[in-house]
Amino acid sequence: MNASTVNLLNETSNQPTAHTDIAIVGAGIVGLTLACALRHSGLAVSVIEAQSQTKTVARDRAYAFSPMSARIFQELGIWNQVGPYITHFQRVCMSDADYDKAVNFYPTDSPVDAVYYGAEHRVLLKALQGLATNIHRLTHYYETTLVDIQTTSSGTQLILECEGQQQVLHTQLLVGADGARSKIRQHAGIQTSGWPYWQSCITTVLAPAKSHQNTAYEKFWPSGPFAILPIPGNRCQVVWTAPHAEAEAMMALPEHAFMAELRRRYGDAMGDLQMLKPPMMFPVRLMQSHRYVKPGIALVGDAAHCCHPVGGQGLNMGIRDAAALAKILQTAQVRHESIGDMHVLKRYECWRRNENWLILAMTDLLNRAFSNHFLPLLWLRRIGFWVIEHTIPLKRMILRVMTGFFGRKPIV
Repeated sequence: MNASTVNLLNETSNQPTAHTDIAIVGAGIVGLTLACALRHSGLAVSVIEAQSQTKTVARDRAYAFSPMSARIFQELGIWNQVGPYITHFQRVCMSDADYDKAVNFYPTDSPVDAVYYGAEHRVLLKALQGLATNIHRLTHYYETTLVDIQTTSSGTQLILECEGQQQVLHTQLLVGADGARSKIRQHAGIQTSGWPYWQSCITTVLAPAKSHQNTAYEKFWPSGPFAILPIPGNRCQVVWTAPHAEAEAMMALPEHAFMAELRRRYGDAMGDLQMLKPPMMFPVRLMQSHRYVKPGIALVGDAAHCCHPVGGQGLNMGIRDAAALAKILQTAQVRHESIGDMHVLKRYECWRRNENWLILAMTDLLNRAFSNHFLPLLWLRRIGFWVIEHTIPLKRMILRVMTGFFGRKPIV
């Protein structure tokens, strides 16, 4: 313990110490899914978030939301609130650039009523926040900074600061749901493997002149995947991946030139396109933590792993992490096991880390196999598309992996 930490603890020693069983750092979709999934566990849960509740909802983004994530929300009891405000994909069309042969997935290939869903961040998070406010023994710390973390013989001690006031929170289990730059992962000294891709991702929202007909597209251009996600109000979110220099050049173009380049990849099936929101750009990387747990610590979502946006897997992996960890902790509570012990937390790590490896490998392979001009590979993947389209069992198996219905199902 260094001198600054001693001083900090001395400053807070006169403050009352609160106690909780589980402290979740991060009140995004994954963090609140975990908190809500623990509602019947009998455990005291605290959620710590640096932003205000309003700002956490205001993130302007939409996601490809999987049927397994929908099943988890059904188990939480909030699907009736969410379902009417998201798009139920009735077709997902995957093609090699503008090649006219494609793989089409329909609800008949899926165990549920939609292939996938188009879900806006605010819709999902507001539903979770609404449920969370009515959960007994769930405490929220919004606009609160995690100043310091100290491990003690009886658990973990967190120093929190809100509006200039500090307080101490003691917890048995600290969960990092705080994103790819996780402070919890860094504190735990957990190393990661992976690499930055040569690509950046551009996102924007468009209004097509014609109906999107609840159809999503994933077009594999040589520069990178180009996805079109239908969302309510006959809008579409574009997720456009391109090499860094190309993406930066696109972002620097005036709107009419940017839209001309976008239309070339988008196609004319939906008529004229109107940009509703300025484009945003972010780098893309693959990351897998060497460990998801340490004594008294667990990681979920982007704190544990990050993947390429192809296939829309990132958020859905995190939601399954949260549901799986909740299930493990509830079982441990029933068995009167200590929720911070490694023999409990290892069950979560073995479950989710192994299954996440499959998704990370799949998204990496898809991106590398299609983001190139190599002629033999071009013909091979187009033959592969024909085989998948005409082999129903293979198509359904691929869809089970993409939608989260493979492996253990983390139903809460």
